[in-house]
Amino acid sequence: MTTLGLPDDIHACLFDMDGVLTRTATVHAAAWKETFDDFLRRREGPGFRPFDAHDDYDRYVDGMPRADGVRSFLASRGIELPEGSGDDPPDRDTVQGLGNRKNALVLRKIEEMGVEAFPGSVRYAEAAREAGLRRAVVSSSANCHAVLVAAGIDDLFEVRIDGLAAAERHLPGKPHPDTFLAAAHDLGVPPDRAAVFEDALAGMEAGRAGKFGFVVGVNRADQEEALRRHGADVVVDDLADLLGEAP
Repeated sequence: MTTLGLPDDIHACLFDMDGVLTRTATVHAAAWKETFDDFLRRREGPGFRPFDAHDDYDRYVDGMPRADGVRSFLASRGIELPEGSGDDPPDRDTVQGLGNRKNALVLRKIEEMGVEAFPGSVRYAEAAREAGLRRAVVSSSANCHAVLVAAGIDDLFEVRIDGLAAAERHLPGKPHPDTFLAAAHDLGVPPDRAAVFEDALAGMEAGRAGKFGFVVGVNRADQEEALRRHGADVVVDDLADLLGEAP
């Protein structure tokens, strides 16, 4: 093992953003909750069962492209909506409309609250750069670049495969491995020489499905065993743990 806590034959690091690099997972969870609770309240009345920002978030939307998250959660409640189109207004009850509402809420919350990077993750990415490892961000977020810039860490990564890139290249999102595979390809590194860093169960499954050389589960939501079951080779509470440092 290297001082980065990785096998010696790993040449690239593929980082998820929300929850791994930046403290934006809670912002996304809050935006999903507001979106779905408003929809369910209007559909089912005051006795509706609210969206759980922990369990429902982890199970059905975390790490997925926005529209996939809408479909996944609604299916868990036995609800099917028209697909709609990408320019549906946020108040339209379609898959795309709900997704657009959630995105508008995320952007508002980020503007109000700002973006903070996890210090241990920043130190880890800097150490990977100093060690000569290639580095990419792989995120389902269409706002990935703006978030990285707001957090002041955009310069740490050579490649970015985000929601916009996935749409342009027709790549299915996590739990499919295609976005991670595209990042490894763009870095010029085969999958078995790349490590995936993820906090979402969908990301764990993508890492396993892509046959990557090493999969690091980042345990931000007290789900260590679930991360291992879904494909993590190692689970840490913070990337600083891999450096033998405090977060």
